Amino acid sequence: MINKNYPHLLAPLDLGFTTLKNRVLMGSMHTGLEDGNKHERLAGYFAERARGDVGLIITGGYAPNRAGWVKPFAGKLTTRGEAARHQLITKAVHAEDGKIAMQILHAGRYAYHPLSVAPSPIRSPITPFTPRKLSTSGVEKQIKDFVRCAQLAQDAGYDGVEIMGSEGYFINEFLVTHTNQRTDKWGGDYSQRMRLPVEIVARTREAVGNDFIIIYRLSMIDLIPAGSNWDETVTLAKAIERAGATIINTGIGWHEARIPTIATSVPRGAFTWVTKKMKREVTIPLVTSNRINLAATAEQILSEGCADMVSLARPMLADPEFVKKARDGRADEINVCIACNQACLDHAFANKISSCLVNPRACHETELNYVATRIRRRFAVVGSGPAGLAASLVLIERGHAVDLYEAEAEIGGQLNMAKVIPGKEEFHEMLRYFKRQIELKQVRVHLNTRVGADDLISKAYDSVLIATGVAPRNPKIEGQDHPKVLSYIDVLRRQVPVGKRVAIVGAGGIGFDVAEYLLQSHSSPTMHLDEWLAEWGVVDPSAARGGIAAERMQPEPPVREVTLLQRKAGKHGAGLGKTTGWIHRATLKMSNVRMIGGINYERIGDEGLLITYGKKHKRPTWIDVDNIVLCAGQIPLQELQEPLKSAGIPTHIIGGADVAAELDAKRAIDHGSRLAARL
Repeated sequence: MINKNYPHLLAPLDLGFTTLKNRVLMGSMHTGLEDGNKHERLAGYFAERARGDVGLIITGGYAPNRAGWVKPFAGKLTTRGEAARHQLITKAVHAEDGKIAMQILHAGRYAYHPLSVAPSPIRSPITPFTPRKLSTSGVEKQIKDFVRCAQLAQDAGYDGVEIMGSEGYFINEFLVTHTNQRTDKWGGDYSQRMRLPVEIVARTREAVGNDFIIIYRLSMIDLIPAGSNWDETVTLAKAIERAGATIINTGIGWHEARIPTIATSVPRGAFTWVTKKMKREVTIPLVTSNRINLAATAEQILSEGCADMVSLARPMLADPEFVKKARDGRADEINVCIACNQACLDHAFANKISSCLVNPRACHETELNYVATRIRRRFAVVGSGPAGLAASLVLIERGHAVDLYEAEAEIGGQLNMAKVIPGKEEFHEMLRYFKRQIELKQVRVHLNTRVGADDLISKAYDSVLIATGVAPRNPKIEGQDHPKVLSYIDVLRRQVPVGKRVAIVGAGGIGFDVAEYLLQSHSSPTMHLDEWLAEWGVVDPSAARGGIAAERMQPEPPVREVTLLQRKAGKHGAGLGKTTGWIHRATLKMSNVRMIGGINYERIGDEGLLITYGKKHKRPTWIDVDNIVLCAGQIPLQELQEPLKSAGIPTHIIGGADVAAELDAKRAIDHGSRLAARL
């Protein structure tokens, strides 16, 4: 039966020897669960997504040998014993009527260990190790290991494999002269450089037979200056199809590329045009990827003929029931991925188990469960920021009664400031989800209610959760009561008018947000895709190698002159996310933001802000500005705690009210959810 809401997204896909139930691919993600003996946790994680009706799941990457490890002791599949342990995963998925393929990933020169190998001994800019150049026979050995890995995956019960040929990993490194300077049969002109992926696919197909899915992840656009051109990419895609691939998946950009590809500032479906361009060249199904987070967006992409399937990786962290909710006409209940990278990629690069900012259960399904309670209790939650909202919803889900108190006229707390930052518009989706869940679960919300301790005590709650958030920290600068001075709340929440020349005190996450907010005209619509591509210098790969323009388009002049200041002498925004901080710094640099560190704030006056440099307070300098915006940190709001404790009311402090170092929605939601799960 054709689903009237999403007829393309939910249509089955006939692969000849098997049929996928819909056009949704759960894309591969490194979660940290692939490392070590965590198969039970992986089984729970993937089974929950299979239960949510995703068409085909792709695991995180498993190396075909130790040289291909992403890092020491990362996931690999090289022995029958390891394959046997993987059956726990495949059986769990098949029990939920799902299909799953294992990704084979050889890190090549991106490996973070001294055993790395590559076509040429050229160190990558993102690892400290120079890889060993493979001999001609050494290349053959790697191919055999890929094939052996695929056979073991088949023995383990997987429905297929994805051969990772993009993002600048091992296979990708053979394709471009930037990383392949060989003169043997695996180097030289493109016909020889592309031999490796073609041989891997052809030999794998011969080894596993015809009734096994082989996906090839092809770099459609490298986003590096010396990357493949379009003719080369098409030549490879056609050769991969002839070699026996079932599906071609779209990879976007090498990891060393300085173009954002999956951050929240990237427009939705920003690279689907590249896959659509390839649709004219091959006949096997194509998957498109990157920044597809809504069912409506996915449906539109497929209806416009951009691809045959859509890859939703992080959206499956955010909501394992994405497909089921869309199918059942409940798309407004989908917990939407906001592409923040904070709990997924940032965790992966910090050697932590990944999760999801909006869904802390992701990758923790076997330990974090919202089990119905036997004893129903009455809770008050004070504050409807992310911590308070998450705690309220979990408490209600478990069967407790909740009163949620909010001093403002709308829920969301600090999220209402985050949503106005250019490039963070996805926070609107986060708030929309919370509002819908509150409506569905019938949380009793008391808006415009600054509840006091006496009120809470009089209502005799079993427990009170204090989620009152934070207040701006006092930086204690002489003259800070001057009319020129504003707080970040004045700017982002109250939208107080700001002059053309601005100094921002504090270069943490809030300082960067305020800077990006002030650089743009707020009457302007969200940046369109063509503007975004031009800003970052992305062009059609038929026009320039790697899809990188020789010169970027000059951005529109910023509407304000902004100076970003900090007391510390180090890098501005040092505490920003590992995978997104560079994007924010690049954005400010493109807008000519002046960044000054290692200074002292002396005083504020009619002349502006007086600063000095270094510990000896030398070189006093006036910064002539119209306004000074204070973004110098926060303090927790905990005034309810003592009177409630004195009255014998059990209290719990969560979110920013507990730790106010930065406005951290990830920590707040995790804290609120985990506490509510055990109360």
